[in-house]
Amino acid sequence: MKIIRKKESGSLMIYIIIIIFIFIIVMFPVVVFFTGELQLLRLAAQKEEALQIADAGVNYYQWHLAHFTDDYKDGTGQPGPYVHDYKDYDTQQPVGKFSLTITPPLPGSTVVTIQSTGWTDSNPNIKRTITVKYGIPSLAKYFILNNDAIWIYFSPQTFSGQVQSNSGVRFDVVGNAPIFSAKSTYTCPSWQRCPQPTEPGVWGSGNPNFWQFPVPAIDFSAFTSNLADMKNLAQQQINGIAQGIYLPPSNAQGYSFVFNSDGTVTIYKVTSRTNNPTGYTYDINMNWVAKTQDTDYKNRTLLFDHVALPLNGIIYAEDNVWIEGTLNGRVTVAAATLPYNSSTAPTIYIPNNIVYAVKDGSDVLGLIGQKDVIPTYHAPDNLEVDAVVISQNSSFQFFYYDGDIKNNLTIYGAIIEYGWWFDNFVWTSGINNNVIAGYANSYYNYDSNLLYGPPPSFPLSSSNYQMLKWTSD
Repeated sequence: MKIIRKKESGSLMIYIIIIIFIFIIVMFPVVVFFTGELQLLRLAAQKEEALQIADAGVNYYQWHLAHFTDDYKDGTGQPGPYVHDYKDYDTQQPVGKFSLTITPPLPGSTVVTIQSTGWTDSNPNIKRTITVKYGIPSLAKYFILNNDAIWIYFSPQTFSGQVQSNSGVRFDVVGNAPIFSAKSTYTCPSWQRCPQPTEPGVWGSGNPNFWQFPVPAIDFSAFTSNLADMKNLAQQQINGIAQGIYLPPSNAQGYSFVFNSDGTVTIYKVTSRTNNPTGYTYDINMNWVAKTQDTDYKNRTLLFDHVALPLNGIIYAEDNVWIEGTLNGRVTVAAATLPYNSSTAPTIYIPNNIVYAVKDGSDVLGLIGQKDVIPTYHAPDNLEVDAVVISQNSSFQFFYYDGDIKNNLTIYGAIIEYGWWFDNFVWTSGINNNVIAGYANSYYNYDSNLLYGPPPSFPLSSSNYQMLKWTSD
C-alpha cells in the first residue's frame, strides 16, 4: 500500500507539472499581448501629450498675432524656430516644450503659416506637429461693395459673390452669397423704382435667405490713409534699391501702363488723346451730366520698356493712368493726388483687355482710382477686366454714348466704389429694358482667391486672423 501511494504521488506531480507547462504556454502570448497593449497605450498617451503641447504652441502664437499683427519672429527679431517651455498648470513646472516655425505671408497675401512641434521632457523622442494657416480677410471678400445704393436687376441673370451697400440694396437676380446692407431701412431713390418711399435694407425679387441687414458700414474715407501709405511704399528704398514705382505729375495727359506676360511692365507718357464724342452719366447725386473728356490716348512717349514689376507690388502715379495687357505677378496701381480735389483727382482708363496670365491666385491686380475707373470709348466690343477695382470717390462705369452698343464685358475680380451701382456698363430704355448703349451683356465672376490673397497693400476688412486650415502629423 505504501508503494502504491508513492506511485500515485509521483503521478500527481507529473500532472501538476504538465498543467503548469500548458498554462505557461497558453498564458505567455496573453501576457505578451497585454504587455504590448500597455506599451501602446503608454505610447498613445505620450503622443497625445505631445500633440496637446503642440496645440498649446499654436494657441500661444495665435494670441501673439492678435496683439502683434505683423510680427512673425516671436518678438525676437531673429529667425526661428522658437522653443518655449510648456508648464503644468497646477505646479507651474516645465513638463515639455514646443518649437515654432513661422512662415510669413507672401507679398499681397495675409496668410501666415504656424508649424508647432511638441514633446514631453520625459520622452523627448516622441514628437507631434500641428500646422495651421491663419489669414485676415480683405475688403475684396465682396464682389460689389458700395457706399451708395445698389440695384442689381438686368445682367447677369445669375450673380456670384457677396454684395454690401452702406445704403440699400434692391436685388432682383439669382445670388449664391450673402447680400448685406448697413441700414435696417432706407429712403429709396427714384431710380430704383421702389413701390414705396422707404424699403428694408435689402429687398427685391431675389432669394431673401441670403439677405442680412443691418451690418456695420464700411468707412470709405479710410481709403485715403491707404493711398498715403501706398505713396510712401512706392517711394520706398532699401539699401538704395527702389521697392516700388512712383510717378509724379506728368505735365502731359498722364501715363500708360502695358503689362507684359513675362512679368514686366512697359510705361509710357501720354502726350495727346483721341477725340471722342461727348459721353453722359449720372453723378453720385443722380444728376445727368455731360462728360466731355476724351478717354482714349492717341500719342505716347516711351519711358520704361519691359521693367520688372516693383518688389513691393506698388505703382503710384499722381496723374491719369491707362491700364492694359497681360499681368504676370501681383501689383496694385493707384492713381491719386493728395489731398483729394474733385476737379483734379486722376482717373483710371481701361482702353484694352487687362487679363491675368493664369487665374489661380498667383496673378492679381488692384486698380485704385481716386475718381472714376472708365473703360474708354474705343475699348474693344468684347472686353475683359481681371482686377479688383476701387473707385474711391466715384464709380466704375462705362459712359453713355448715344447708339454705341458693344457686345460683352467680362469682369473677373471685385468692384468697390463710392457711387451708385445700377449695372454700370449697359444703358437701357423702356419697360423691356432695351439696350441703347454700352455693353449688352455683362458677365461678373468673383475671384475667390482675393479673400486672403488680395492685391499688395489692399485694405483689410478686419484686424483679426481667422483659421483657414488645421493639420497634424
